[in-house]
Amino acid sequence: MTVQTNVSLKPYNTFGIDATAKYFVEVSNVEQLQDILQNPEYQGIDRLILGGGSNLLLTKDFDGIVIKIAIKGIEKFKEDEQNIWLKVGAGEVWHDLVMYCVNHNYAGVENLSLIPGTVGAAPMQNIGAYGVEIKEVFESLEAIEIKTGKSRIFTKEECQFGYRESIFKHAVKGDYVIVTVNFKLNKTPVYHVEYGAIKDTLAEKCVNQLSIKAISEAVISIRQSKLPNPAEIGNAGSFFKNPEIPKAQFDLLKEQFPTIPSYPVNELMVKVPAGWLIEQAGWKGQRFGNIGVHAKQALVLVNFGGGHGNEIKELSQKIQDSIKEKFGIQLHAEVNFV
Repeated sequence: MTVQTNVSLKPYNTFGIDATAKYFVEVSNVEQLQDILQNPEYQGIDRLILGGGSNLLLTKDFDGIVIKIAIKGIEKFKEDEQNIWLKVGAGEVWHDLVMYCVNHNYAGVENLSLIPGTVGAAPMQNIGAYGVEIKEVFESLEAIEIKTGKSRIFTKEECQFGYRESIFKHAVKGDYVIVTVNFKLNKTPVYHVEYGAIKDTLAEKCVNQLSIKAISEAVISIRQSKLPNPAEIGNAGSFFKNPEIPKAQFDLLKEQFPTIPSYPVNELMVKVPAGWLIEQAGWKGQRFGNIGVHAKQALVLVNFGGGHGNEIKELSQKIQDSIKEKFGIQLHAEVNFV
């Protein structure tokens, strides 16, 4: 384990922002992580815990230590007639885990195919797509407390999952580093094909017999058709959360905008697609120098190359302001600003 100085973070964030870290270290096991957290040389300075860098917008150089989590491993530790339990290192690529499960016919994460990022970041965000969230297959996780270096297990209840939310974004934000995550997968699939274009895509592919592989391939096809590859155009996927608004507010908006789509959350709340709102406000496909809004998916802000994080941050604020003015809805960023 070597601590490097003045390291470019461009290869470590999917926006491709060229910011510099004063110190940078990659840890491949829990002991290395504990050592660097307790090292007196790096006490009293800012720390940035880095996974896949897919939910991150760097707005300046980082005058502290960036700790890249590279803890790997997928281990089956329990099995019964109904389920399989996997223990997975936080540094595993999320999509690689999904493919592992699909190839072993472990059901539950196929709708979450091709989501960028690492396993350790997934519960922080309670990642979700096409009607499924990680909390549905989550069992528990192990995290290291930054202040003490001690290990702690968080159960599903303790993680306080919400829509793109968890305790790690609120009450214990910045206090822990996730090192392993335990998942409970199903041997008997329950298929989720109602959300988005999954049914249409399955029909286009002439899929008559549902399987987790077929659903995974449909999701991958949809995402590849709508979302830019970060290796080609810098982006962090969906920049904003889909807002949840009171049904009474939605009913008023429906009178003014008859085509506004929605998904019921419960009897009182409705979820509105942020991408639709942004497109209606005229932002889709807009380019401003080296940055802009993706031409196929208005929910995605992009760095065409050479863009600065602050430019993207300012664009996101302008979009939020315009949505607030046009629809009376406050958009919130999924992406974390650093």
